[in-house]
Amino acid sequence: MRYAPGFVILDNMIRRTLWALNRHGYRLVAKPLFFMMSPDDAHSLMIKSVARAGYWAPMRWFTKAVFVAKPNAMLVQKYHGVDYVAPVGLSAGLDKNAEIVPLIARLGFGFATVGSVTAFQCDGNPRPWFYRLPHSQSIVVNAGLANHGSDVIIKRIHDYSDQQIGSFPIVLSVAKTNSCNVVSIEEGIADYVTTVHRAQAEPRVQVIELNISCPNTYGGEPFTTPDKLERLLAAVDAVKPKQPVYIKMPVDLAWPDFSALLDVAVKHKIAGVTVSNLTKHRSVISPDDKLPDNVRGHLSGKPTWESSNNLIRQTYLHYGDKLTIIGVGGIFNAADAYTKIRLGASLVEVISGLMFVGPQLPAQINDGLVKLLKRDGFTHISQAIGVDAKK
Repeated sequence: MRYAPGFVILDNMIRRTLWALNRHGYRLVAKPLFFMMSPDDAHSLMIKSVARAGYWAPMRWFTKAVFVAKPNAMLVQKYHGVDYVAPVGLSAGLDKNAEIVPLIARLGFGFATVGSVTAFQCDGNPRPWFYRLPHSQSIVVNAGLANHGSDVIIKRIHDYSDQQIGSFPIVLSVAKTNSCNVVSIEEGIADYVTTVHRAQAEPRVQVIELNISCPNTYGGEPFTTPDKLERLLAAVDAVKPKQPVYIKMPVDLAWPDFSALLDVAVKHKIAGVTVSNLTKHRSVISPDDKLPDNVRGHLSGKPTWESSNNLIRQTYLHYGDKLTIIGVGGIFNAADAYTKIRLGASLVEVISGLMFVGPQLPAQINDGLVKLLKRDGFTHISQAIGVDAKK
């Protein structure tokens, strides 16, 4: 259907006005209100309200109209059979139970990781789960893999209609249940395998991520040693999942220990790695932030920036021909995302940045990436991947 030029001009003016209001509205209105609440309460309120809004078709349309410009061919990619209209994804930890995918899919994200999910329902660690460090641009996280259980969550994903999520790529992050009943290596492997079995039969789950690096659970991170990771990946291989499988890697390992895990990964049917998870090092906190000793958990956001960037670079240099890299940790704008891409990440994920900057962040990053690519003479994002890795 063709519209009169005057209508097109008016439509574009309305959209530009809405984009401007939305991209400043969070900073001026919503963020101050959210930050008056405890981070746990703010997270719960956000999940409930966004989940309800996502079931309403006009709200889905309005969200897309307000936040997202037309997709840009410079950012479109395909990895392991999965199409990504944009390189920016939502990291695991926000949408623990796949409750807000319909609106996430309309914010400019190219994909979303839900979970981490476990074989059994888990209430997580005692609250509070979150603590803000605004000067450090970080959130202390101690949720302990709270989730409804993979059987419930995968059914929820299955029940979304095409009108709600279409072909939007969902990554299912899989972990072992945080329970004193699931501590041994055998029990942990069985827990992962149960969820992978459930996930591989669900076509809406387009990627499976094995989260081996959650530091806030019973038994710690047992699969971050080569021999135990070998046993886990052999068991996952035996399931023969239809989807590509990634591994969510720890951030605090020195490169020799990190690369030892990658040596195991490339011997199995692993498509890529997500680099990386929370850091345990509190020494990187800004002196302007006060973190009481009784606040438990580990740090997201900017405190992971340097370590994750170094691991992305090293992984690209040594394993870039074997593993696709998703870069995570400290992304708050397009320049941050571009840094990780130029170091070797093919895709990136945000989570803390979403809390501090707002829901307009993925659209802003996409817009900014196009400008940065053009500035540097690139015609497609693939040309920028890894260009700084050898510097």
